[in-house]
Amino acid sequence: MRKKIIAGNWKMNVKPSETAALVKGIAEAVKDCPDVEIVCCTPAIDVPAAVAAAAGTPIGVGAENCHWKESGAYTGEISTGMLLDAGAKYVIIGHSERRQYFGETDETVNLRARAAIAAGLTAIVCVGETLEERDAGKLNEVIVRQMEIGLKDVSAADCAKLVIAYEPVWAIGTGRTATPDQAQEVHALIRATLAKLVGADTAETVRIQYGGSMKPGNAAELLAKKDIDGGLIGGAALKAADFAGIIAAAQSK
Repeated sequence: MRKKIIAGNWKMNVKPSETAALVKGIAEAVKDCPDVEIVCCTPAIDVPAAVAAAAGTPIGVGAENCHWKESGAYTGEISTGMLLDAGAKYVIIGHSERRQYFGETDETVNLRARAAIAAGLTAIVCVGETLEERDAGKLNEVIVRQMEIGLKDVSAADCAKLVIAYEPVWAIGTGRTATPDQAQEVHALIRATLAKLVGADTAETVRIQYGGSMKPGNAAELLAKKDIDGGLIGGAALKAADFAGIIAAAQSK
């Protein structure tokens, strides 16, 4: 049985001076959720403070991006080695906002994901369609393309350090949410595509998160679906009580 994983994506929020209070607030609220893997993915500048605050708690810390090179003339980027040295264990790769605003492509997602996994980080690789793509009937085409290119040369063994996050772009920060049945349909497609890439047995072990406006009020219904193994949480991850509510819903499944 796949262990549920709830990861917060803080995006460009929370100053280093505010980080400890949020992490400790979450830790206090989730003491009784041993069956859920809990992650806070923070801005890179917050990682050391988050790691320090999470020490002795069930919370793992991750970053929101990494480069595929270990060092070099890549101004503004951060390497996997830097993240590991700071204490991070996870990294989000290919979030829709990275694709939309910063030129991320399926090919660069692949480079970053492979570098993260090779370094020993757990890569949370994001896929998802825009509203225009969904309305045009291109949902399957987009998801399969993102998976095939983004996970090129990722082996079955590598999948031990892989989490997929399905984020319908039209449901991120909009208050709109895919229905549980809509989400399950795409999660099943993702798992079937994984099976073609790395084998059916391995595909059954990979956690697939839902990443489109999951909240305490809808988390239980989403997490009850067969192929929904957790959530990549945006706004609700910035409030300890809301994030804890989602984790509690995952613990009950």
